[in-house]
Amino acid sequence: MDAWAALRWQVEWGADEALEEQPVRRLAPPGQVAAEPVALRPAPPPRPVAVPAATPRAASTLPVVSQAERVAQAAASIEALRAALASFEGCALRDTATNLVFADGNEQAGLMLIGEGPGAEEDREGRPFVGASGRLLDRMLASIGLDRTRVLITNVIPWRPPGNRAPTDTEILVCLPFLLRHVALVRPRRLVLLGGMATKSLTGQVQGIRRLRGRWIEVAIPGLPGPIPALPVLHPAYLLRTPGAKRDAWADWLLLRRTLDADSAVAAS
Repeated sequence: MDAWAALRWQVEWGADEALEEQPVRRLAPPGQVAAEPVALRPAPPPRPVAVPAATPRAASTLPVVSQAERVAQAAASIEALRAALASFEGCALRDTATNLVFADGNEQAGLMLIGEGPGAEEDREGRPFVGASGRLLDRMLASIGLDRTRVLITNVIPWRPPGNRAPTDTEILVCLPFLLRHVALVRPRRLVLLGGMATKSLTGQVQGIRRLRGRWIEVAIPGLPGPIPALPVLHPAYLLRTPGAKRDAWADWLLLRRTLDADSAVAAS
């Protein structure tokens, strides 16, 4: 991405002013403004809030959910999990979808993005986020120096609901054990939760995405020794419908970039 394209992209995100690397001391005597800059300390990432993983409902006694949990837990590898999901008959969405939409990207990246469910283009190609929302997601990743080789992308729901309708609570409950097992097998260092449904499914939070975005939340995943920091962000599809929200989205992706940089600095020290 050249400098002009990068600037245009930032304007589309909602950036409307340029900031210098050092703050300007506007009350200092002439000649001292540039000579005596005030050093900025990098702001540490916000402290995560510990929240256990939960389903959209407090508990479920549906036999098909228990069956999904047993099948998912039996998968000892990503390949086995994908095969188990492809052959699982407990979710009716499998019968109406064209393809299973499992994942895309790099399983070793350490950063896992979780969306809601596939649309028509994803259903045809069998890959998540390849439609209009996916193209916007790719641009958002590029704006902070990432691409699909440096992240792993998946969804809560692996099959397209008919007519792109919202999945039911039961469908989410049935598919969630496979997603949780996917996270446990990949063992990412951080999660990005794209949209309200993914955030609610992974955290159990009932607040809206506009209230939860902008801060890291620790999510407990069955099978992992400790919680994973997760960042709720606005879904690309929402941004396509609501361009005015791009300012908040840009702030969230900058937070992600700063956090990843801080992680790298700690790992190198």
